[in-house]
Amino acid sequence: MLWTAVSNTVHFANLYLSIFSLYILFFICVSSSEYGGETLQGPAYGPTSHSTAASSASSSSSAFRHVVPSRQIVERQPRMLDFRVEYRDRNVDVVLEDSSTVGDIKHILENELQIPASKMLLKGWKTGDVDDSTVLKTLHLPKNNSLYVLTPDLPPPSSSHSGALQESLNQNYMLIITHREVQREYNLNFSGSSTIQEMTLAVSGVNFPCHRLTVGRRSSPVQTREQSEEQCTDVHMVSDSDGDDFEDATEFGVDDGEMFGVASSALRKSPMMPENAENEGDALLQFTAEFSSRYGDCHPVYFIGSLEAAFQEAFYGKARDRKLLAIYLHHDESVLTNVFCSQMLCAESIVSYLSQNFITWAWDMTKEANRARFLTMCTRHFGSVVAQTIRTQKTDQFPLFLIIMGKRSSNEVLNVIQGNTTVDELMMRLMAAMEIFSAQQQEDIKDEDEREARENVKREQDEAYRISLEADRAKREAQEREMAEQFRLEQIRKEQEEEREAIRLSLEQSLPPEPKEESTESVSKLRIRTPSGEFFERRFLASSKLQVVFDFVASKGYPWEEYKLLGTFPRRDVTQLDPNKSLLEVKLYPQETLFLEAKE
Repeated sequence: MLWTAVSNTVHFANLYLSIFSLYILFFICVSSSEYGGETLQGPAYGPTSHSTAASSASSSSSAFRHVVPSRQIVERQPRMLDFRVEYRDRNVDVVLEDSSTVGDIKHILENELQIPASKMLLKGWKTGDVDDSTVLKTLHLPKNNSLYVLTPDLPPPSSSHSGALQESLNQNYMLIITHREVQREYNLNFSGSSTIQEMTLAVSGVNFPCHRLTVGRRSSPVQTREQSEEQCTDVHMVSDSDGDDFEDATEFGVDDGEMFGVASSALRKSPMMPENAENEGDALLQFTAEFSSRYGDCHPVYFIGSLEAAFQEAFYGKARDRKLLAIYLHHDESVLTNVFCSQMLCAESIVSYLSQNFITWAWDMTKEANRARFLTMCTRHFGSVVAQTIRTQKTDQFPLFLIIMGKRSSNEVLNVIQGNTTVDELMMRLMAAMEIFSAQQQEDIKDEDEREARENVKREQDEAYRISLEADRAKREAQEREMAEQFRLEQIRKEQEEEREAIRLSLEQSLPPEPKEESTESVSKLRIRTPSGEFFERRFLASSKLQVVFDFVASKGYPWEEYKLLGTFPRRDVTQLDPNKSLLEVKLYPQETLFLEAKE
């Protein structure tokens, strides 16, 4: 017995070990299936023999392998954002993942524009100011975005050249002009800001401080001119007489245009705007056409119409549609005008920004009449202080750019930008004005939405009140119609009752007298039951016609047209009998009980 017990114990222990081994093997198979099985192979995870053993063990226990369904791992694709970045006259396209930062954009632009990232200001974000560490994903940007690069800390590209140019503009040039026909020489002094058509002497290429020209009259339009140039090497050799100036040219009989070898009519530019123009719209049409001919088609879109119409367009629409008003004041005699118009006002970034956010209106201040007219308009719309500010501006401070914001009570001049500025500074001042305007616009939008909500509630209340009044009126009219109908029916009923009563009285009066009980003639006694259960009796002569019975019943309120008179034994409709027959003939003698029943 003891041996048998020991043998059974050993047998169960072996069985338990076998089951445990199978469980371990099953666990290895499941782990290999879940993790792709690749981790058990290769020298990086142990000797080759271990890997082979594991593979052998796995193949030998395939019957116990747990089959795990394959799972497709879906990775989130990064969202790409497109940026079109404008810098002066250049455009750079940047594509980045939304996990990038603002600083990453600057590093890309640093390589493209050759500008230090620390000197850049990125403007145009819809969500306010950001810094270089801001992640693009947190800004919730759309797919396509437009930004502007400003570099206020950097000098303009041609600052050194501009300084030299400004110095040249302030210098005096001596032109030694020889008249070929009369063999006479004139010494004329001009400042560097004097122009040959649209070009100043400072940039025309003439030699400083002295330049020699030869001038002759044109005998015909086709005749060619000769012009020789020779630099004066010794200034003291040239007469420096103050009398040889423009008066010599007048005496000589040629104007400035002939002195420079071109017709005077070609020298004079067409005015930007006609003087004393009656219609502001027509004047601005000419302004736009002349501006395009001088500076090209890439320029701000000028509003064609009066200043009041420009106010209406910019300030008096819905709050979401309102814009700032930019007034460009041109002056042909300012040395800054050509540079400002060609390099700044016609820059693509400025044109784009103005078209999106501003209504641009223009005026020419060159002619005194036009200047006075604008100052009058300025006083009327902005007040005398702004008008005096513009009046005191010198010619060389033009052109001017006025930024106007409409307010509830008045129009406010946010900024007056003079012509001696740069593209970056101009863009920054436009953006600063837009920030002020956007804050005011949001308040206006909120107030407008609240006002519209109140008006909608009031309209709904008024509509509900109107509908209620309409319902009450319709109900009252229906009641009135119902009362009128009831009154009409009542009148008809009364008339019918009066007519029936009249007929009843007539029939009652026309009935023959009721025979007495002791009458010697044959008498028929009729007992009649009404539909309500009442009885009434009457004696009739047996020789009386059946019509007399009908008239008697009708005199009691039961006309034979509406009621029928029924006999009992046998049951019959007496009203169907011949009314001219006697009661004896219709067998209503000596007595009978009849029933009244309404006809259907």
